[in-house]
Amino acid sequence: MAAWKIAPALACGNTVILKPAETTPLTALALAEILQEVELPPGVVNILTGAGKTGASLASHPGIHKLAFTGSTEVGKKLAANAAGTGVRLTLELGGKSPNIIFEDASIDQAIEGIVAGIWFNQGHVCCAGSRLFVQEGVVDEVLEKLDHRMQSLRVGDPLDKNTDVGAINSRVQLRRIRGYLTQGKKEGAELHRVRGPKLPDKGFWMRPCYLTGVQPAHVVAREEIFGPVLSVMTFRTPEEALRRANNTPYGLAAGVWTDKGSRIFEVASKLKAGVVWCNSYNRFDASSPFGGYKESGFGREGGRQGLRAYVNLV
Repeated sequence: MAAWKIAPALACGNTVILKPAETTPLTALALAEILQEVELPPGVVNILTGAGKTGASLASHPGIHKLAFTGSTEVGKKLAANAAGTGVRLTLELGGKSPNIIFEDASIDQAIEGIVAGIWFNQGHVCCAGSRLFVQEGVVDEVLEKLDHRMQSLRVGDPLDKNTDVGAINSRVQLRRIRGYLTQGKKEGAELHRVRGPKLPDKGFWMRPCYLTGVQPAHVVAREEIFGPVLSVMTFRTPEEALRRANNTPYGLAAGVWTDKGSRIFEVASKLKAGVVWCNSYNRFDASSPFGGYKESGFGREGGRQGLRAYVNLV
């Protein structure tokens, strides 16, 4: 995400201050070392680490002309309120509760891989994660059987091991938050299915990939962003019901549609209230294509020509 913002800013002739999340400063500092190695002039890219107060102070500094933020909707709203009337340009890439819709005529094996890539990539720490799975009733048993089989093959462990599929949760606080959602989901009547496997490492914050069935649209796990390897599974009968349920969220970042009918792809995709819609794929990115959401998922775009506009003064 940092590269998505730094690259267009530099391409348009700006200098940059990067403030990483307080729980993930090391990758930003490693980037600083790389920039030194390539002899980028001092002061062009600056790394500022610290907690939330540091970020708040930076965002309100009068020397800032453009503010780009990736993070929670709650913080994004505060930044938008603070930037109002100041002349500071603002783009926000915020939370999501993105739907992944599987129709009966879809290639199920291909869709299973898309589900895995959508929710369990990067431990679910992805703003556009396909955390709500909608399966047409006629294939729900087949999808869940294959999904459960595929989930059991995922290896949880050291993220620096090339054979690892799912690494550690990024903090103790986030792990506690995810577990809280699982407890709430079970209290509301959902059934938990998780990876079975060897004992997890003693050091680190680990969560096995899992999914919940019996989820209803009103359940907390179907409405709020969990930001972890947790999938909420729901069913539908008709395309109209799928669209209604998929759009029943304050978020609008991404969505996935799986079907072998081209006409249905275009019809459903055009009616989904999401900034990005993947068709028979998920989490596929191209630097030349714009990415971003609307509603409470933010505004502005990353990538492509659209991603450059926020970093230049247009006359």
